[in-house]
Formats: sequence, C-alpha cells, structure tokens
Amino acid sequence: MSRIGRQPVAVPAGVTVDIKEGNVVTVKGPKGTLERALPEEMTIKMEEGQVVVTRPNDLKKMKALHGLTRTLIHNMVVGVSEGYQKVLEVNGVGYRAAKQGKKLVLNLGYSHPVEIEDPEGLESSVDGNKIIIKGISKEKVGQYAADIRDKRRPEPYKGKGIKYADEVIRRKVGKTGKK
Repeated sequence: MSRIGRQPVAVPAGVTVDIKEGNVVTVKGPKGTLERALPEEMTIKMEEGQVVVTRPNDLKKMKALHGLTRTLIHNMVVGVSEGYQKVLEVNGVGYRAAKQGKKLVLNLGYSHPVEIEDPEGLESSVDGNKIIIKGISKEKVGQYAADIRDKRRPEPYKGKGIKYADEVIRRKVGKTGKK
C-alpha cells in the first residue's frame, strides 16, 4: 500500500471538511475556504474527525493517485488552518524590491522596473531585501514565488538575482587572466 496514502489526515479544531459527489472536497477554516475536485477513483470518507482515502485496486496508477489525493487534502487542511509562506531574497548591487499598493515593484538591473500584481488570495510584503509571499493555497504560493524568481534568476558567478531563502547557489570561478 501507499505509505502516505494509508495515513489518515487529522482535521484540527475549527476546520470543517465537506465531501460532495464526484469527490469535490471543500475545506473551511479560520484563514479561508479551499475547494478541489479530486480523482474520482479514490474513496474519500470522514471517520472520527479524520479524512481517510482508500483506493479500489493495486494498479500502479491507483497507487500514485492514492498518495497524491491524501497529500492534496492534507495541504488544503494545513492551508486553511495555518497558511503557507515562501521567502525570496533579492541579491545584487542596485537590485531592489518595493511594494506599491497591491503591486510588487522590482528593480533588477533592467532598463525599466518590473511590476507584478499580487494574484487573488495571495499577499506579498517586502522586508529589506526579502520578499515574503503568504496565502492559503500551497500551489498558488509556490507558483507566484516561482514567477517572481523567473524575473531574474540567480547567476552562478556573483550570485546576483532573486533566490529562495533556503536555496543554495552553486558558485563558479570566474575567468583568470592570461600570463
């Protein structure tokens, strides 16, 4: 059996999980509401304050969907109760990030500032050279962070660019002069 799929998802106090027909799962919590249609092959049930996912057979595809379905439900429960956040760092001389209303303005060495509008349900803030993205959907937080990072990826020689706070950049040695 799938080791992850086998584990029940504990539902904390203040969070409600509603399973509708067609495996549409709605999770409500103190931070908001998330809804997602999950694979119909899986059986999702509420048992004693826990969500249990079972699969119909042991085909390879079903095993994969089993773990995925359980993890997606777990991520929704954690999102509405605690929320998710990603931290990005802006490194480089003259590279800056600033917040203007709902817009994130980045000066990244281009001839123009790069402006990014915060997506629905996400919130970004700037603290010095750090950009903090918060939201209840793990997927949307990660995607928005990746979109910001793509505006100027870190380069391996000086380490300039936008990187995740926990990312390690493999540095390279620059050119050496000819003798």
